[in-house]
Amino acid sequence: MNNRDYKYTWHLSLRTDRPVEGCVMKPHAYMYGKKLDERDMDKPLAPHSKKMREPPPQHEFSFRWFRGPLHEACAYEGCPRRTSFLPHDWSKHALGGTDCTLQCVSTQSSLYKAIFCNSDCFVNAWKTQYTVPKEAVSSRNNTPMRSRSTSAGSMDEDYMNFDDAESTRSSGSKSPTYHAQNEINNNHGTPRGFLGGYTGSSHNPYNNNPAGEFLSGDDWIEISRDQLYVPGPDDVGRKLKLEAAAYSLDTGELLMSRVVKTDVVLARAPDPAKRNLVTAKAMSGGGPRFRVVSYNVLAEIYATQQQYPYCDFWALSWDYRFQNILREILDAAPEVICLQEIQADHYENHVYAAMSDAGFEGVFKQKTRQSMGLAGKVDGCALFWRRNKFHLVESYSIEFNEVAQRQATQVLGLNPRSEEGAAFINRLSKDNIAQLVVLEFIQNTSRPSREINQICIANTHLYSNKDFPDVKLWQIWQLLQELESFIMSRGSNLPLVICGDFNSTPDTAVYDLLSRQSVHPGHPDLNMANSEDIPNVLPDAMNINHSFQLGSAYQTILGDEPWVTNYTVNFKGTLDYIWYSAQNLRPLSAAPVPDEERLTLHGEALPSTEFSSDHIMLISDMQIIGGGTR
Repeated sequence: MNNRDYKYTWHLSLRTDRPVEGCVMKPHAYMYGKKLDERDMDKPLAPHSKKMREPPPQHEFSFRWFRGPLHEACAYEGCPRRTSFLPHDWSKHALGGTDCTLQCVSTQSSLYKAIFCNSDCFVNAWKTQYTVPKEAVSSRNNTPMRSRSTSAGSMDEDYMNFDDAESTRSSGSKSPTYHAQNEINNNHGTPRGFLGGYTGSSHNPYNNNPAGEFLSGDDWIEISRDQLYVPGPDDVGRKLKLEAAAYSLDTGELLMSRVVKTDVVLARAPDPAKRNLVTAKAMSGGGPRFRVVSYNVLAEIYATQQQYPYCDFWALSWDYRFQNILREILDAAPEVICLQEIQADHYENHVYAAMSDAGFEGVFKQKTRQSMGLAGKVDGCALFWRRNKFHLVESYSIEFNEVAQRQATQVLGLNPRSEEGAAFINRLSKDNIAQLVVLEFIQNTSRPSREINQICIANTHLYSNKDFPDVKLWQIWQLLQELESFIMSRGSNLPLVICGDFNSTPDTAVYDLLSRQSVHPGHPDLNMANSEDIPNVLPDAMNINHSFQLGSAYQTILGDEPWVTNYTVNFKGTLDYIWYSAQNLRPLSAAPVPDEERLTLHGEALPSTEFSSDHIMLISDMQIIGGGTR
């Protein structure tokens, strides 16, 4: 058949994320057709492509997963990756900024064909190499590279056959792949209905049709025919292969297949380092105690390689980070948990279920915007409490956009359609929210009923842009006003804890208002209205106040705020706080933030393979004093 009879090329794209023990692997597979023009008619195609007369029909995929032999990562005896597959040892930081695998190709060297995981290991090993006899060199020259023994490394045929841009891994580096045969014998009468992977049915299209000779050997073992695969302990230190086959929805005919090989499976990250508590001087008396944590966990929509180029792509994935974050939270043994940057779809699919299994109940409030491209891709705040400690009495949320609209129309009498009204509302509408809950301690039958107390917990995440200090101040002022009304209507002695990411350092007007009940009239954050381009959204400084006597748990216990709560390459500072009503609560302890040496042990900054958010979790024990409320 003449090449001119072909009008389309069919392509099958297939890739997977870096496999880590316990993290779900999802194939990214799709098939598409591309119309040929005259210049492309006689050009050779990649093995996963073929020329056809028509565009590809509607299709579905079937998958197979295979486990390979144990992987020897490096020939340098001093390399930790010879014996360890911990994420910390395989990160960019540990590898010196590269994940490139090197092979010695000098036939005169004793290291000929040896594999090294990075350039440092190669250099260190080179210091010990020696020149081999000429007879051995002659023998080596007659040995094909790809048939070498694998005892020194993992440069097998798959590794040496690099694919084109379609097989590029998520991390941005080329994915080594083995090109299986494009056509699989299709004389078995392939049934339909395999979208989502093999489910264990005897009607499997592969039953009479091995995908390729290399997959049937003893070195590679089939382990699953499901679409999703979760690597376990048996996979650690080995590579996986994924085979995808596309079938026509109309005829069941096999259209194309493709196989890719993953990087070596890493072990799950070690348990988080213990955060020791600094305890206040003991005082007699007092009511019930509870432990509260506040944590901005870094939503997936913000955890990008562009934002955090120093962190490996696989260490930024939500599956990897959520396991670390969950272990870190549960290890702190909290009874009240305030989380920020919880993505809506993750709360529904992962977070609530995991926290419920751990004995917590919770509520979630997403930011005001309804979508960010895909459903659920918007973050918000989540508040959890331990079921055997508290009952939920009331739950309430605040949308600052709505408050701005109400203040513009009802308080200031502005027309939202006027230039002034629109400018006011647009300046303040940043989609941020706050959560309030009232929790009641479950009564201990051995205690008198007068000790059944309630607490109010507030959780918020203020606007992040440093160029909008007036908006942040307005948001926290409105939150405090809402809290005043809320608490006064339920009894003025209701203990209050306010947690969150305030995106404000201790030198800001936000901190001033929280700690001093007012803002100094000369504070620079009040001078935003001096610009003609910025509408004045704040009243006179004398009117920006509140009636709470608030203390900061960390400042009270440790004598100062943490040295940082957000540690990235571009910013290092304190943005997160745990505030409490000093008239009826007292902090008993606080967990100091790790020092810089600890934070950078496994990465240049946060997030890293050890710390899975760019923020650091705050932990404090609280006790009710002064009788509380019933």
